[in-house]
Amino acid sequence: MFVLVEMTDTVRIPPWQFERKLNESIAEELNKKLANKVVYNVGLCICLYDITKLEDSYIFPGDGASHTKVHFRYVVFHPFLDEILIGQIKNCSQDGVHVSIGFFDDIVIPPESLQQPAKFDEAEQVWVWEYETEEGAHDLYMDVGEDIRFRVVDETFVDTSPTGPSSAEASTSNATEEVQKKEAPYTLVGSISEPGLGLLSWWTNS
Repeated sequence: MFVLVEMTDTVRIPPWQFERKLNESIAEELNKKLANKVVYNVGLCICLYDITKLEDSYIFPGDGASHTKVHFRYVVFHPFLDEILIGQIKNCSQDGVHVSIGFFDDIVIPPESLQQPAKFDEAEQVWVWEYETEEGAHDLYMDVGEDIRFRVVDETFVDTSPTGPSSAEASTSNATEEVQKKEAPYTLVGSISEPGLGLLSWWTNS
């Protein structure tokens, strides 16, 4: 679930922090810049693990701050494909079951990846597994707040870096722009379509 990623960055330390130890100032600046941010094709940054190398610091004309090239390792949330995770159901929609693991909410289990046969209950706004038994079908509801075990089957990174407007983009509607702004930079796609996956209560209750 968590991996160590080697990174390199140039850190700017303002003059009023020169009295502090350089390592402490750099660690603070790196966490300010990266913590809780998604790095494209890397994952969700959690916290600095360690600094492996500090290169020479430079002060440039017109800027009293020091600039130091830093090699460091950062703790990143980036589950591997087929990893099993446990989260909580945040909500359900026609798009599938939306899951949260506390610090990360952009997880979706699409309808085709649910235990089958499944149906969406419009009145309750939940997905239902129509579990077949010898006595007939039993409806097992995927209620909000329930613990759910799922397998990571795909991931999607979206480059959300700001871009300047072009002539083609100028004619697009505001609605399209709003949809693009709301798109998550990092999304996990899950699946519960195999025995043992799904709500924990399905497999622990007698």
